[in-house]
Amino acid sequence: MLMFRLIWIGSVYTRCFLRRYMPTNVLLDAIGTRRGLKWSAPAMMLAIPYLAVANILTILIDNGATGWFHLLVLLCIWNAFKSLVMGR
Repeated sequence: MLMFRLIWIGSVYTRCFLRRYMPTNVLLDAIGTRRGLKWSAPAMMLAIPYLAVANILTILIDNGATGWFHLLVLLCIWNAFKSLVMGR
C-alpha cells in the first residue's frame, strides 16, 4: 500500500510540474480561456514544425545517430498531436 501511495504522489507532482512548465501545456491552458480561443487555429500550425523536427530526427537515427533520439521523436509527435487538438 505504501508503494502505491508513493507512485500516486510522484505522478501527481510530475503532472503538476509538466502542466506548469512545459511550453505546449502552458499554451494549451492559455488557449482554453475565453480570451485565448481566437488563437486556437494558429496554434494548430505548431504541429508542422514538431513533425518536421521528428522527421529530421528519424533521418539522423537512420544515419547512425544515438538511439536516445527515439525519445525525442516520440516527444515531438506527442506535442504535434497536442497542438492539433488545441484547435478543438
